Amino acid sequence: MEEAKPVDNRSLAITLSRRRDAADKFPEMKKLTNKLSRAIPKAIEYCLSPRNPKIFCVGRNRTGTTSLTRAFLDQGFFVGNQRKAERLAPFYHQRNFEPIVRYCRSARVFQDVPFSWPETYREMDRAFPDEKFILTIRDDPEQWYRSVINFSIKRYGRFPETVDLNNDPYVWRGWSWENFQARFPGHADDLFNKDLMLSEYLKHNQHVIEYFQEQPDKLLVINVAEKMAYGRLCDFLGVPPRQNSFPWENKTYESGPTSRQQQVMLI
Repeated sequence: MEEAKPVDNRSLAITLSRRRDAADKFPEMKKLTNKLSRAIPKAIEYCLSPRNPKIFCVGRNRTGTTSLTRAFLDQGFFVGNQRKAERLAPFYHQRNFEPIVRYCRSARVFQDVPFSWPETYREMDRAFPDEKFILTIRDDPEQWYRSVINFSIKRYGRFPETVDLNNDPYVWRGWSWENFQARFPGHADDLFNKDLMLSEYLKHNQHVIEYFQEQPDKLLVINVAEKMAYGRLCDFLGVPPRQNSFPWENKTYESGPTSRQQQVMLI
């Protein structure tokens, strides 16, 4: 498996040069190429500059991370490519965080897998000691659990089984099942245990909060559904608000039943 690589400035320069040669024949393309020539080096400098600390969103999936990402994009922040980050999952399970650290050179904001998984926040804090962390939470654990359930049923069209996780093409075929096995060994016969899910959610939140107790300025705990949440985020980042509340993204119906037949796993 290929490890994440840092930005290759030389390759970017060659690519832009070739595009510039082709663009000479087309005035509009030439204008666009010139804009890219100016913008890309600035973007690289912005991502790598120590004056612009990185921001890690370490809340579990289905806690408003998509809405949080939308807010960052609206503010003009560079957000890491989620699919590239998800491909680093095998390194996480090996507790080899070096490829993940190298990947973090590509942007300023990072969220979801593997940053939403336990222990990643500790390694990112060691690698980037001046950075900020955001823990997104729900009103209560049951609300989070219902969101997981309904999102997964919507995805698979039924109560998921092992075969569904194995055949799911997301990232690559079997990625979902591989991660479940790695993170929850010994539960192959009880894939969607509610107690297991709630315990993991609560422990993750507690461990993050406890870890940053001595560094309270580095962590923001936020519920994106609360009225003042967006303003608190902007204060934490030191940027002016662009709207009154978070954009609501990736919403699922969350008031359905929670029977054994509807329990689903969120990796």
